[in-house]
Amino acid sequence: MKAQELRDMTNEDLQQTLADTSKRLFELRVQAQAERLDAPSEIRRNRRLIARIKTIQAERAVETADAVEAE
Repeated sequence: MKAQELRDMTNEDLQQTLADTSKRLFELRVQAQAERLDAPSEIRRNRRLIARIKTIQAERAVETADAVEAE
């Protein structure tokens, strides 16, 4: 998922995507320990997606704080 697609989401959608991706990452890690993964690169993709989501959430928090401070 691209960063622009994530920025177009609402905060609730971002939170849900983060939860789903975190759960999927956990499942992949367990699977990696128990057996061989079909696509090991999926772990990296999920980690990067989580990082993108958290970055966008942090940007929005800063914007909100700046808006409140400006008032």
